[in-house]
Amino acid sequence: MSDDQQAGGTAQQAPGRPDTAGSRTEETRDRDERPGDGDHKAGAKADRKAGAKADRKADAKADGKAGGDDAATGDETTEQEKDQEKERQRERERAAGRFKEHTRDPLAGEDGEDGPTDLASAARTRRATRLLFDIGRDYTGFDRSYFRSAHIGDTFNLRLDTRTAGAGLRGGPVPDEELRRLRRIHVEPEGYVLLRNALRAQRLLVLGAAPGTGRASTALSLLDEVTTPGADGANPGPPSGSRIGRVDPADGVRQLATSLDEPRGGEDEEGERPRRATGYLLELSFTRPGVQPPDEMDLDELAAALERCEAYAVIVVTVGSATNSLLAGRYGMLCPPAPTRELVHTRLRELLERHAATAPDATASADELFRRAVELMGRAEVKDAIGLKHLRPAEAELLASLLAGHVRGDLPYEELLSGCRSLAARQAQEWFAGVDRALTVPPAQPDGTTGRPGTATLFHPVAFRIALAVLGGASYSAVAAAAHLLTWELSVQSDPDHTPARPLFCDDPEADLALSRAELADGTVEVAGAEVPARLIWYQGSALPTAVLTELWDRHFPVRAPVVRWLRQLADDPRTQVWMRAAVAAGELCVRDFDHGYAELVRPLAEATTPRRRIFAATTLDQAAGHDSHRRAVHRLVDDWSRNGTKTLRWTAAMTLGYGNAAPSTDDALDALARIGVHDDGDQTAVASFNVVRLLALPDAERVLERMSEWTHHKREAYQDLGLVTTVRLSLTTVDEVLTDHPASPLGERGDWPLPLALADTRPELVRPMADLMWTTLNTARAREVATDALERLLRSAVREDGTEWTRPGLAVLLPALVTEEHDRWRLDWLLRRMMHDPDNPLPDPQARDLWWLAVTPPDRQRPDGPHRDDMRRNGPRPQRTRRERNREEDRHG
Repeated sequence: MSDDQQAGGTAQQAPGRPDTAGSRTEETRDRDERPGDGDHKAGAKADRKAGAKADRKADAKADGKAGGDDAATGDETTEQEKDQEKERQRERERAAGRFKEHTRDPLAGEDGEDGPTDLASAARTRRATRLLFDIGRDYTGFDRSYFRSAHIGDTFNLRLDTRTAGAGLRGGPVPDEELRRLRRIHVEPEGYVLLRNALRAQRLLVLGAAPGTGRASTALSLLDEVTTPGADGANPGPPSGSRIGRVDPADGVRQLATSLDEPRGGEDEEGERPRRATGYLLELSFTRPGVQPPDEMDLDELAAALERCEAYAVIVVTVGSATNSLLAGRYGMLCPPAPTRELVHTRLRELLERHAATAPDATASADELFRRAVELMGRAEVKDAIGLKHLRPAEAELLASLLAGHVRGDLPYEELLSGCRSLAARQAQEWFAGVDRALTVPPAQPDGTTGRPGTATLFHPVAFRIALAVLGGASYSAVAAAAHLLTWELSVQSDPDHTPARPLFCDDPEADLALSRAELADGTVEVAGAEVPARLIWYQGSALPTAVLTELWDRHFPVRAPVVRWLRQLADDPRTQVWMRAAVAAGELCVRDFDHGYAELVRPLAEATTPRRRIFAATTLDQAAGHDSHRRAVHRLVDDWSRNGTKTLRWTAAMTLGYGNAAPSTDDALDALARIGVHDDGDQTAVASFNVVRLLALPDAERVLERMSEWTHHKREAYQDLGLVTTVRLSLTTVDEVLTDHPASPLGERGDWPLPLALADTRPELVRPMADLMWTTLNTARAREVATDALERLLRSAVREDGTEWTRPGLAVLLPALVTEEHDRWRLDWLLRRMMHDPDNPLPDPQARDLWWLAVTPPDRQRPDGPHRDDMRRNGPRPQRTRRERNREEDRHG
């Protein structure tokens, strides 16, 4: 076609188009009436019925009115033909309307006031969330109850679980052995010198940190340094354990100040004061009912008493809203965490040097064993098993013991990995052990009543940890809001007779991070399809989310009811970053107890009236299907729903099948989707077709296209509609809407591309079957309008609004395969002209000409490649059938 024949004229006078409908070629008429075009067949059938009716009327008139007025009969026949033509036109319009209804967004019409669900955002959120949970192996491979303790060699017996909670440490002197060991293995954290100088200057230090971060060890080390005889540098003397004592927390600050001014019992007759340079360690907790933090005047009184007797004291508190005033005062300072790597190395050297001293006949020296242990700690498998970004002192010591035991030959490698995995489980157990013990026996008040602590304040830390395990990677505000919802549910469950009250200005982000081992990072979240800056929050370690959910679900059964209610609330949250993350986490919980999860979460949400809840249930099922132990159960459940389920259950089954894990094979998934799509005269063709398109993002896309072609050529119109609707939806779907669990896929780099163009650019073997399907929809009357609009959308995606290239490489491959005949070129020319003359969004002339030449000039890459090239080398070129033959109905389709 010459340049003059390109797109450039009016849409009504497109080059090559006949002036009248009666001048169509025989080939065109035959194409329009090809088998497989269901509404052409329906129109032909209507024509035959109308013709037979007209014949019968004509015969009756001929019998009853022989010799009548021929002119009148001719007028009546003409009027009947017009009526018949109008009826056929109405039927075609109804067929096209039904087809348009099938191609609508399966979620758009059901959300109501909630607004449509952003499937692209949901898919991206799901991919990000699944990275937080390890589903490469079954959960039973990591069951902390199988590795509670380990006897390593003849020296250490390591306990990996938390000790049974008791009354806690009471007052008394710190033994000399503990101080000597502390000097040997303690690693000074960053800012340690500032803490020591502050203690020496003020004699009192309020040290704030999260439990388990080494705050007590740091406090003892500080007191040991400042109370050592000759600590100022003159005449150092031998250390003595009686120099430092722990103070009973029940005594409090005032009691300690009073005791410092009293004569020491058992002293000489002159009532000598306590010895100079004495240190006191006081660990305060404010979770018990009625316990209030000391005020600034109490601390001043204690500091004065310490000055009078030349002693020192360190008060250790947990960061949080209750201690903010203490830490913000003149005596308060935060305790920085000890460096993890140095802690492990120090403990390793101590263990291995002791081993070398007790086993002189060892084949390897302490230095060689240390080198092996450090190399072992750096292995990816060991790091993944640990799953913690920063180790706390007790964890570092345990890891050092495990590494030392393995390099000495006392501990097998598998037990080493099990011990490493138990670190996160141990932390989770410590977080939840006895949280609400204070609620069980409320203390008696002077008036005889019983007081109860604020349940909201008590449960907020654990609620925040659970919310972070479920929503890790979301914005801090989303996690905090979810934590408050869960705090309410936990408070009501624990104390139903009282309405929980939560102070409005008590949240402390820094305390939340410290108490939950979390970290913030700058990132983005999606709001109405646009990315906006946000502060994102994660656990400091990939093992903590799973450990928290496992501990919660396996060891604390009463908490399941409020957590289930909370998850149902999250399922209604309009933010994708919330409800999709909650759905993935719910799937992990179902793996722990599928019977309970199915009854309380999956089935109720699968039958919900809102599509978002049903997608929540589908995502939960798919997450469970990712585990070998539950895959067959999910397969049977989804198959039963597709066959015998209610309308809502079939809808949920279709969404589950779209993930690609809910059926044994791709063919089984397509069979189930076909059953759903043709059920009740295609009532759910929209949702079935969408999930067939989702399967095209998986590796077996070629098989999916083959089945779509079979449906298009099926004798039943419902199957034809399923194939045609799926083809149209393929053109309307972007990669981000369907990409599931393949972040390394080349499609991931083309997230905003229409799916057929991304597939054409990355998988050339799919170009011809996609082009054949698209050609069929363009040449089917009931699908022609929506198929043409879909093709226009593909053409407009060639370049972006700023003029940069977008999907042009994909169009350069797909268009030549789609435009192969004169009629196809005429249709493309007409469409380009229509786009150029669009009053709202006219296509620039250079872009139209470029698209035209992309279509009529076959690209070099059309040469066979990949498996097709190898097949041609072995067997020669395959015999090509004409398009008409490819669209013929075949008996094998039933």
